[in-house]
Amino acid sequence: MVYQTDWSVIPNNIGLFLEGLWLTLEISALALLFSIPIGIIVGLLRISRNKLVSFIATAYIEVMRGIPLLVLLLWIFFVLGQFLSLGPYWSAVLGLATFSGAFVAEIVRAGIQSVPKGQMEAARSSGMKYSQAMRLIILPQAFRKVLPPLASQFIILIKDSSLVSVISVVDLTLVSKNLVATSFRSLEVWTFVALLYFLITFTLSQIIRYFEKKYQVSE
Repeated sequence: MVYQTDWSVIPNNIGLFLEGLWLTLEISALALLFSIPIGIIVGLLRISRNKLVSFIATAYIEVMRGIPLLVLLLWIFFVLGQFLSLGPYWSAVLGLATFSGAFVAEIVRAGIQSVPKGQMEAARSSGMKYSQAMRLIILPQAFRKVLPPLASQFIILIKDSSLVSVISVVDLTLVSKNLVATSFRSLEVWTFVALLYFLITFTLSQIIRYFEKKYQVSE
């Protein structure tokens, strides 16, 4: 039996798709917003001269990078979320932020270590404390270097956010699952969803590329 396509399911439910898409972008943006301070703090601790502090930061990074995001989301929702009464929405944000924070930390660490050591030595020799030199000299230079990979991390985060549907967050993926269950139009629905994700990530990648080229020219 030949499968007969019926694309009317897309325009008939465009409102649901847009609501799910908006929630996907909202959760992703919030997760990135929270993951940046997490990443900055952990990245700084990662390069600390205190071995215990550095070990704790490294352990966090390795654990987050070593476990599947799906498992983390389920654990936060069913275990931690029950104690803190987080609900699906904030469990999703916390899970994505915690997970992404480990990758942001490595981006920050690499950015800081890419700044020539002479910058820190010159700042210290001029009388600055280590914290002052880091805040006023090193971090501003590192920040400009880490902007492109941070933007790329946001793109990855948007795609990873499709997993939050397993904890009942009505994002684009869960909206699509529900439509497939009621309309039996899996090919049409998932093709349209794939196109939406592609358009979002492609647009963001082009914006990132534009600013990278603009930055290189200004340098």
